Amino acid sequence: MNISADAVKQLRERTGAGMMECKKALVQTKGDLDAAADLMRKQGLAKADKKASRVAAEGVIVVEKSADGKSAAMVEVNCETDFVSREADFKAFAQAVARTAAATKAGDVESLLAAKLDGAGETVDERRRALVAKIGENINVRRVTQLSAPTHLGAYVHGTRIGALVALEGGDATVAYDIAMHVAASNPQYATVDAVPAEAVAKERALLVEQAKIENSRAEKPKPDEIVVKMVEGRLRKSLAEITLAGQPFVKEPNVTVEKLLAGAKAKVTAFERFEVGAGIEKKQEDFRAEVMKQVQGSGGGSATH
Repeated sequence: MNISADAVKQLRERTGAGMMECKKALVQTKGDLDAAADLMRKQGLAKADKKASRVAAEGVIVVEKSADGKSAAMVEVNCETDFVSREADFKAFAQAVARTAAATKAGDVESLLAAKLDGAGETVDERRRALVAKIGENINVRRVTQLSAPTHLGAYVHGTRIGALVALEGGDATVAYDIAMHVAASNPQYATVDAVPAEAVAKERALLVEQAKIENSRAEKPKPDEIVVKMVEGRLRKSLAEITLAGQPFVKEPNVTVEKLLAGAKAKVTAFERFEVGAGIEKKQEDFRAEVMKQVQGSGGGSATH
C-alpha cells in the first residue's frame, strides 16, 4: 500500500516514534491515522499520542470582559496569512467583533454576524465583506463563546493565538486569572475525571491492557495477572489526570495539582473555554519546489536572476 510522506509526518508528530515504525503501522492499518496511533501505543512504540488539533489557519483570539468582570465573550477571527493577522484594520475588526459579542451576548456565529458592529449601522458580516474587498484575503468569524462566573471570571490571552476563560465559584481574581493561564498553557480536555465520557475511559483502559499484555509477554519474568491489573489501573489514573484540569500539575507550581490549588483557595471551577487559532482547520500544504518548477516551465524554461 502506498503511504504518503505527509501521513508518516503526521503520525510521527502524534507519537514521537521513528519514521519506519510509523510507516509500518500505517501499512498495517491501511492508512488510518487513529488506528495506527492506537496500534503503536499497544506495542509500546508511541512516546506520546498528543492527538493535538492541526493548527493551520491564521488569525487572532480576542476576549472582551463585561464591566463587572463576571462575564466575557471570546472570539476567533481568521484570515489567510500571518501578515494580515498583524495588520491594523484586521486587528481593529477583530476587537470590534469581540466587543459586539460581549454587548449582544451572541451565542453563535450566525447571530454574531447579523449583529450591528459596535451598535453602529453596518452588521459584522457587512464589515467583514468590506474588509475582504479592501485587504484581498478571505476573512471569517469562526467561533464565539460566552462565559459567566458565579464569583470571579479569569481571562487570559497568550499573544494573540490562544485564549482561555475560566468561571470560578469562590477564590479570588488572582486564582481565576492563574487558572485561565493554566488552561491556555496545558489545554485540559475535561474538568475532572468524572467528566470524562465512559466510552473514552473504556477505550483508554483497553489500550493500556493490550500494551501491558505485550510488555508482559516480552518480559524475562512475566508478572502475575493481579499485578498487571493494578499496573493498568495505575497507568489509567495517570493518563486521565493528564487530560483533566483537576489532575494536571499547576503550570506555575508543578509540584501542586490544580485540584489542590483550588482546594487551598476554597474555589471551584464551574466552566472553562479555550480557543487556539486555527485548531482543527487543515491548511493546504504548499509544495514550493513544484510551484517554482511550474513557473519556470510556464516561462519557457528561462533562468531566474537575483
